[in-house]
Amino acid sequence: METKKTDRSLAKFWDLAVAMVLLTRLPIPDLPKHAFSNPARSVWAYPIVGLILGIIVGLVSWVCTKLNLSDGITAGIILGALIILTGAMHEDGLADTFDGLWGGLDITKRLKIMRDSHIGVYGVLALIVATGLRWLSLTEVTVTDILTALVISRAMMPLLMWAMPNAQETGLSHSIGRPRLTSVVIGIFIAAAIGIILSGGLGIAALVVAVGVATLVGSVASNKIGGQTGDILGATQLLAEISILMVLIS
Repeated sequence: METKKTDRSLAKFWDLAVAMVLLTRLPIPDLPKHAFSNPARSVWAYPIVGLILGIIVGLVSWVCTKLNLSDGITAGIILGALIILTGAMHEDGLADTFDGLWGGLDITKRLKIMRDSHIGVYGVLALIVATGLRWLSLTEVTVTDILTALVISRAMMPLLMWAMPNAQETGLSHSIGRPRLTSVVIGIFIAAAIGIILSGGLGIAALVVAVGVATLVGSVASNKIGGQTGDILGATQLLAEISILMVLIS
């Protein structure tokens, strides 16, 4: 019995570590190969990764406050820190998503554009608007609000991973695989609990809005490319984060 409990605890630890490797650029020690045997199992820990990122940028915010920096500059530094901590993977996904979904005339062309490392006008404009909205929103919210946004938005990616097929047979999302519904639900419950603890009733509203955003992105992606990709997931997280921040502005 004790061995089984230990095995479960280690499995949960590896899941969190794998989620950190997949979603951040934080210096994580090399993990054993068996930790990546089922990366889809780690999706329940995505909201916890958001919480860890939030704690880090919360410390950044505290330092900025001690330095008497303005809200605008503090928000810019927080935004920059998040981009560095995540390797800009969500921003890259947003740009590729807008370039592909609106730059191609058919599924094949759209997926080809999304795989291209170059950025087009749709992607540039999407990044400008998204970055502007994030920056402005970050000047208006509290650190706990930022934590709520980072946590709940990351629970939306597994939802699409479970609900939608992969649009292509390559890429990060395909390599991770389809998660079990149980893992997705656990992640959503964790995100909801943290959101409610941090933001009260607005945490529930944030979750509802995030699910709405994920549903909308998923619907568009299904219509245009027949499924989801890593880029679609990154765009979903970023758009959900922005929407949550706007909901939490008070």
